Amino acid sequence: MSQLSGLSEASPRKPHTRPRRIAQWLRANWVLLLGFLILGYLLAPIAVVLLLSFNQPGSRNTTYVLDFDDFHFTLNNWTDMFGPAGLRDALVMSLLIATLAALVATVLGTGIAFALARYRFRARSTVQALIFLPMATPEIVMGSSLLTLFIGLGIPLGFWAILIAHVMFCLSFVVVTVKARLAGLDPRLQEAAMDLYATPFQAFRSVVLPLVWPGILAGALLAFSLSFDDFVVTNFTAGTEQTFPMYVWGINLRGIPPQVNAVASATFLISLVFVIAGQLRMRRRSDDRAATS
Repeated sequence: MSQLSGLSEASPRKPHTRPRRIAQWLRANWVLLLGFLILGYLLAPIAVVLLLSFNQPGSRNTTYVLDFDDFHFTLNNWTDMFGPAGLRDALVMSLLIATLAALVATVLGTGIAFALARYRFRARSTVQALIFLPMATPEIVMGSSLLTLFIGLGIPLGFWAILIAHVMFCLSFVVVTVKARLAGLDPRLQEAAMDLYATPFQAFRSVVLPLVWPGILAGALLAFSLSFDDFVVTNFTAGTEQTFPMYVWGINLRGIPPQVNAVASATFLISLVFVIAGQLRMRRRSDDRAATS
């Protein structure tokens, strides 16, 4: 009995395993938790806008206030999305300008990116610095400078002035995106295609373009989103025209209609579909390559 009592006194109590396991799991997965917190921080405003798109406010003061006590579920904001006057025209204007600006900036930016990545010429570093300059310039400075330039040259403010301004600041982002894709492309692939009796155009179309296409598409989508979302530069160059961001800013003084939340939610959902489709396509290609290899 004395030996058993001595053993019981000598053996320490077992610590609580659950707090220790929780602490170990937190130490091992704190980066994942931090990532989820940041993701929730980024998606919280989008979730609020999505909820407000299904709310029928009682007054204009509750149009953009998430009050669950005064929340009235409705689908009218989606079925009558273009009910407010001027909303359809502003949205069409933004989509048209963003599409044209993305197309022009993608064509010009892709050519500039190939020139900077494949060729060595004088003042190459100066050209690269000038390409990055619009990205570092504050929008209010660029907008006021463009306004002075257009007035000095006699260019009327409006649709074409907005388009020229949007192409100007979207061009830099396209060049950077496509150039980053070209940096990881082996130029010997095109040389190998030409050694197999392919013309330079055939080698470019069949070998180089498919490999660079994801970067070109990413640059085009980035240019489209930047142009569609721009307000500062557009406000200086719009004249009497009105884009969707300008419409939201102007109508905010009287109370934002709930249909604006529906339009914003639809824009986000469409973008999400494109992103998911792109990821699924990339995964399918990787699975096909793994299966063939």
